[in-house]
Amino acid sequence: QVQLVESGGGLVQTGGSLTLSCAASGSIFSINIMGWYRQAPGKQRELVADITSAGSTRYADSVKGRFTVSRDNAKNTVYLQMNSLKPEDTAVYYCNVDRLRTAWVQRFDVWGRGTQVTVSS
Repeated sequence: QVQLVESGGGLVQTGGSLTLSCAASGSIFSINIMGWYRQAPGKQRELVADITSAGSTRYADSVKGRFTVSRDNAKNTVYLQMNSLKPEDTAVYYCNVDRLRTAWVQRFDVWGRGTQVTVSS
């Protein structure tokens, strides 16, 4: 059973920092792209940042220069370092894997349950 488990969310003041982690568990051989999405109340889920297995990254314009995505392939874990947080960053943050391979199957579009990030003004 493949699972993505996020951690690190919480309440922080404007200008503060948080680091999110997402660990993929199961008999995983490889993971293609790992990423972070977020969904604020009343809004659609949007890409925040993602990273390929080779380390190529992309970011939403709204977080460029403030957030950094990284991953540890040996641990099947992706991180999101969030600095200079703003109230508009408040959302549920979801971890996503676009494709992974286990000993038996290939899975596509796997999601974590999400972790709440709240930035107070």
